Amino acid sequence: MAPFRLAILEADTPLPGIDARYGGGYRGVFTHLFTRAVAPAPLESLLSITGHDVVNDPSSYPSLDDIDAVLITGSKHSAFEDDEWVTTLVEFTRKALLTTSPDAREGTHPVPVVGVCFGHQIVGRALGSLVQRSDRGWEISVTETRLTETGRELFGKDSLKIQQMHRDQVFGLPAGAQLLAETDKCPNHGFVIPGRVITVQGHPEFTADMMKEILETRYPRGLFSKEEFDNGMDRRADEQDGVLMAQVFLKFLQQGQQKAGAA
Repeated sequence: MAPFRLAILEADTPLPGIDARYGGGYRGVFTHLFTRAVAPAPLESLLSITGHDVVNDPSSYPSLDDIDAVLITGSKHSAFEDDEWVTTLVEFTRKALLTTSPDAREGTHPVPVVGVCFGHQIVGRALGSLVQRSDRGWEISVTETRLTETGRELFGKDSLKIQQMHRDQVFGLPAGAQLLAETDKCPNHGFVIPGRVITVQGHPEFTADMMKEILETRYPRGLFSKEEFDNGMDRRADEQDGVLMAQVFLKFLQQGQQKAGAA
């Protein structure tokens, strides 16, 4: 069986230290995550990952006919902005999620989407949900999220610990979506539409060293209080479930591919 073709839509550039350690922008960061998720199997035998700089190069978008799924990364930008590249990404996401019959558009098919943080918010916006800055402030570093019944079925746990770096949120659920997780600060920590989309508000791709660099870069800019910064630094290396989440993403996508093939 040919490797599953995953297009990473890179909505930002990693900080210099992160980029140097993992290489290749957010494609490199997610390659590191998925390599751990499939170990000891070699990643290249299961997954073919391409990176696409959708912020700076609109021509980099992949053809939907040439990929099996899309993953939209996190970003320092806000998904409710109307910059041209953001609205283009929203429209591409909406197009990827369209359900069409095989003969409605020759050679095309619905492409499942994984949304991570900003990507979760882009998917929410594409499907009609409100995305705004929350008045409850930041969630940063490793945070425990409460799983819903649907979330528990998918992840096999009662809760997930995951790195966070956000103060924007998706309010409400798109039509047909099932909520996966919540916290007191953020009622929508991800959702799923079977066969079409799975999203999470957190960052399964972040490691303790990545979070340290992000906190140390953003704190001097006044984004966090001293208390938030210290608390985030204390929790950055706590046990977290990023690899498990990546394994669930892959299972979700592969099951969707099998169903499409059967159809």
